[in-house]
Amino acid sequence: MIISASRRTDIPSFYSEWFFNRLKEEYVLVRNPMNFRQVSRISLSPDVVDGIVFWTKNPAPMLGKLGALEKYPYYFQFTLNAYGQEVEKGLPSKADELIPVFGRLAKEIGRERVVWRYDPVFLNEKYTEEYHLRRFDEFASRLAPFTEKCIISFLDMYRNIKNNIKPLDIQIPTEAQQYEMMACFADTARKYGISLDTCAESNDFSALGVRRAHCIDKERLEKIGGFGLNIDADRNQRKLCGCAMAIDIGAYDTCRNGCLYCYANHSQKTIVKNLALHDPQSPLLFGGLEEGDKVRERDVKSLRRPE
Repeated sequence: MIISASRRTDIPSFYSEWFFNRLKEEYVLVRNPMNFRQVSRISLSPDVVDGIVFWTKNPAPMLGKLGALEKYPYYFQFTLNAYGQEVEKGLPSKADELIPVFGRLAKEIGRERVVWRYDPVFLNEKYTEEYHLRRFDEFASRLAPFTEKCIISFLDMYRNIKNNIKPLDIQIPTEAQQYEMMACFADTARKYGISLDTCAESNDFSALGVRRAHCIDKERLEKIGGFGLNIDADRNQRKLCGCAMAIDIGAYDTCRNGCLYCYANHSQKTIVKNLALHDPQSPLLFGGLEEGDKVRERDVKSLRRPE
């Protein structure tokens, strides 16, 4: 079993104490996002967890504490974009804080465990093609010693983000613009020795040497863990998603990064309510078990191939 931590919220940035407590207890409770009363109890024993994939925009709170993960293969998907605080409201300075954090993380755990994400890409009057290409080069030049891979995607217009992004007057690049930009991104990545993938994009960029990403990457975990995995693609994700099957332990409407394009936050009122209910000692990310909850043990097992 692979654990995703998390597509739904930024656990490293805001809930690292809770996460490390869950590792100590070796289990976590997760509410079904489609049915609040259905709760899964998921084992986090190293005997059944084959890997953990962290998704974050600022893992600083976990630095110096990652020894607690020594029994688990793991890596980070670290999103580092060139947008300002009018787009990513809760993030500190990229140049002064987040790029140095990226370097510190890679020095602590190895560059093969830190994947750079430059996504989602969109255009407007400020964030032009030229802007993205210039800033991508700047970032790549500084991040090259600390990562071997970058994943890029263009913005998907989820229904729940449309009101949030109205002030940005966003333009989605045409297919021709996407291809032109990707060709430049690929040239820059090659210049700095970084391989480039795309996440769930309908356009085929393979002629540019750009592959389709497996963000939850079976092969990366096999390399890190030193074992093989009998694991299938995740059929619960988007059609073009290449991720391996995983169990997500996060919750929607709990992230404080404030990114206007984020699909995982639906209501600011709900976010405030959920944040007030967070307890680092609770097995649930926010709140506790309530009358009427139905808790079931999730049937999980290791998918490692016998040696």
